[in-house]
Amino acid sequence: MEASLIHGIYDKDVKNEPTFKDIAKEIQAFIGKSDLGGFNVLKYDIPLLVEEFLRAGIDFDIENRNLLDAQKIFFMMEKRNLTAAYKFYCGRTLENAHSAEADTLATLDVFEAQVERYQGEEMEDLQGNKVGIFQNDMKKIHDMVNEKMVDLAGRFVFNSQGQEIFNFGKHKGKTIEQTLKEEPGYYEWMMKGDFPLDTKRKLTQVKLRGFNNR
Repeated sequence: MEASLIHGIYDKDVKNEPTFKDIAKEIQAFIGKSDLGGFNVLKYDIPLLVEEFLRAGIDFDIENRNLLDAQKIFFMMEKRNLTAAYKFYCGRTLENAHSAEADTLATLDVFEAQVERYQGEEMEDLQGNKVGIFQNDMKKIHDMVNEKMVDLAGRFVFNSQGQEIFNFGKHKGKTIEQTLKEEPGYYEWMMKGDFPLDTKRKLTQVKLRGFNNR
């Protein structure tokens, strides 16, 4: 459902359409020996395409193709560090970059410039979902920037119903409460594992809340 809200395609739109496996050979023939290009294709589209071909029993070769990712070029050429942000928002060159005082003062300047620049503009998350209007209000900025954050490491996030769900591993997308009911040993595995203490604390809080609600 969440994915459908992004790309606008729902089950009813494809219920009578062929599966990828049904037309895999046609797609392979259409692509032929062409190079592959797009935006963020190295991390998403191409791995997905290759995986689907393999599931269809087709060994789709990428070794002899040029793979062109416009996003990677963008990130390589247009840096996304503090020095670049300072130049973009403040129009000045950051001197003594990486010294504590210079970085702290530059960050303050960048934040103040962001507040001024984006005041009253609609804000979207990284998936393109609208999260609110940008205002000079620290609590509202926090809520928009950290809307789905549960733990600082990002192992857990909130779903669209406000429930804590796993954001990694075999239970990704499932609620913590339901997972711990179905597989109680998963809690012990995580508590003994190499996870941040903050992540373990959040896991314990959800576990205890579920226990108290019984």
